[in-house]
Amino acid sequence: MEVQKPKDKALEKANIYVCPMHQEVRQPASGSCPVCGMALEPSFPPAPQLKTEWVCPMHPQIIRNAPGNCPICGMALEPRSGSLEEEKNTELLNMTRRFWISLVITVPLLFIAMSIYVPAISIEKLLPPKILEWIELILATPVVLWGGWPFFVRGVSSVKNRSLNMFTLISLGVGIAYLYSFTAALMPRIFPASFRGKGGQVDTYFEAAAFIVTLVLLGQMLELKARSKTGAAIKALLGMAPKTARLVNGEKEEDIPLEEVSPGDLLRVRPGEKIPVDGIVTKGASSVDESMITGESIPVEKHKGDKIIGATLNGTGSFIMKAEKVGADTLLFRIVQMVAEAQRSRAPIQKLVDIVAGYFVQIVVTVAALTFIIWSLIGPEPRMALALVNAVAVLIIACPCALGLATPMSIMVATGKGATEGVLFKNAEAIEIMKKVDTLVVDKTGTLTIGKPKLASVVSAAEFDENKILFFAAGIEKGSEHPLAAAIVSGAGERGITPGKTESFESLTGKGVIGNIEGHRIALGNHILLSDLKIDHKNLDLKAEKMRQDGQTAMFVAVDEKASGLIGVADPIKDTTFEAVKQLHEEGIRIVMLTGDNRATAEAVSKKLGIDEVISEVLPDQKAEAVKRLQDEGRTVAMAGDGVNDAPALAQAHVGIAMGTGADVAMESAGVTLVKGDLRGIVRARRLSRLTMANIKQNLFFAFIYNTVGIPIAAGVLYPFFGILLSPAIAAAAMSFSSVSVVSNALRLRRVK
Repeated sequence: MEVQKPKDKALEKANIYVCPMHQEVRQPASGSCPVCGMALEPSFPPAPQLKTEWVCPMHPQIIRNAPGNCPICGMALEPRSGSLEEEKNTELLNMTRRFWISLVITVPLLFIAMSIYVPAISIEKLLPPKILEWIELILATPVVLWGGWPFFVRGVSSVKNRSLNMFTLISLGVGIAYLYSFTAALMPRIFPASFRGKGGQVDTYFEAAAFIVTLVLLGQMLELKARSKTGAAIKALLGMAPKTARLVNGEKEEDIPLEEVSPGDLLRVRPGEKIPVDGIVTKGASSVDESMITGESIPVEKHKGDKIIGATLNGTGSFIMKAEKVGADTLLFRIVQMVAEAQRSRAPIQKLVDIVAGYFVQIVVTVAALTFIIWSLIGPEPRMALALVNAVAVLIIACPCALGLATPMSIMVATGKGATEGVLFKNAEAIEIMKKVDTLVVDKTGTLTIGKPKLASVVSAAEFDENKILFFAAGIEKGSEHPLAAAIVSGAGERGITPGKTESFESLTGKGVIGNIEGHRIALGNHILLSDLKIDHKNLDLKAEKMRQDGQTAMFVAVDEKASGLIGVADPIKDTTFEAVKQLHEEGIRIVMLTGDNRATAEAVSKKLGIDEVISEVLPDQKAEAVKRLQDEGRTVAMAGDGVNDAPALAQAHVGIAMGTGADVAMESAGVTLVKGDLRGIVRARRLSRLTMANIKQNLFFAFIYNTVGIPIAAGVLYPFFGILLSPAIAAAAMSFSSVSVVSNALRLRRVK
């Protein structure tokens, strides 16, 4: 039995629990019905909420319901928030705390180490070397074992999961340096001469181990802070939603929490307030700033019957609206979901990076091992000590974190940036391919035009007058949801004509409709329909052609197997389409109109806009074939459309572009959605694609250049020529800087215009 939602808002606020069999049984808490014993159910379903998911920035396929570490790369999972509440970044707090405590301990450790090389601050005169060594051990131990503990845990996990990563190298390098120094401090006599310096002592590297941990913690802290900004777009979008709505209940008005708003509720929106949910204006008028959703800065006038979007900003007017979509069904939350999904997707260029990264750690470990062997065999004294230090430097500097972050960070920022400009990318592949598009296929109705055709003309050619022709046409189209049908019915109403009652209705996709009205057999459609029915329509062809040349869609009306009249419907071109076509041509894109309309009508629109090619009179199932033919010519094709019949073509194209004002199935089939349905958004999408791919290539350069230059230097390639060796501490700084530079470069996309 379905439990009806109570109308009393007070009951809703109390979240009353009701028995499904005895609805008179109500109580403010869950439990069992005292009559039948059944479990009580909530009196109304709670507003849907998006759950917070935790995702790896390098491996978006790793999704968890709670914070943790990625089993592949070991990086901290970050929240993809679907909540209006700010999520605490526990990983950032943890790394920050460990960094500052480690830094405080590492500073005196570095002071002791530097005093050996700087006579002015030498403290060896105050304390013997062995005491200083023990002090270093005491100071380094908490930094390495407590500060660096997360790195060791992740390093061990990487070995267990057989997925070697940056933490494998860090834990291996720091662990070797610390254990070597620990052993040298406690049991120096076990080391042979090749480990001893000029004075016969075994050098320790406590300061290097501690400094590496502190620098890696600093790098992690800076990286986590920067990474948190990549989700700024989602947080900004979620932050747009108001917390309350003003419910209108007869003469009474009250503010209620947003989650209590239900479809059908009447809400008042006052001047300067944010619109609470998606809905329709029922009374009053105002201008609404929709820039946060569509990217357009000019306010849009809203009157009775106009649709409005939740989270947009009302101007100086006041109006009453009817709530239609609430919670996770609103456009705002759908945008958030699309952005989050796109940020988790992987660009095709990432495949090459994954292949390189898959072998990278093994190669680095091999290079480190070879470095140790070569230095231990032919290096200067103390050979073994230098071999160990150089091998550790190789392990530390070669961390592949920057390489793994290069692509995902740019994708995250780009998808968020696109959302704030009214361009929603469904996945990273759409971003990568968009810049390669050289041909744009566009549907006419709802894409180039406003998608709301109007009755333009009626022609009679038989014993029936124009009003009778319109009576038949409106009657047979009354049950249809097609925009042209709606225009005919609306036009009849404006002329005071009541549509006829239709019987035996039949729709023929791409051709027209057939039915009976007042004993007459009526056929309404294009010339193909009349030809299939073997109805002669030559008497109307010239008039139909003239309609088409004027940009009207001409539909034949046949009464009792005789061509009896014409209905002309025109769909005005969007004001923004002219500028969009101009900008697309400036981008070097060839524009092809693909429409089911008559060729003359299509060419009339094409001529006004300056479109390069027209493919007309195409049935819905032929649109995908037309796109494929263009692809077979070697073109990279984007398809823009808004209707259900465009879905196959959108899926066939290299990139499908759906109008946000169109059908949901079109948006599901497309890789890009233009929230406002403005073709200028394609230009924005293309430019953002170009900037994003350039940004990814810059990131890959940063990642590779550090490793390409750093690894040989860390291995000691400069020593035979210049006597230069790279300290493991400097290697740690370079490694951290590489990751931070990649993330910082990706964040530049937030500022592009």
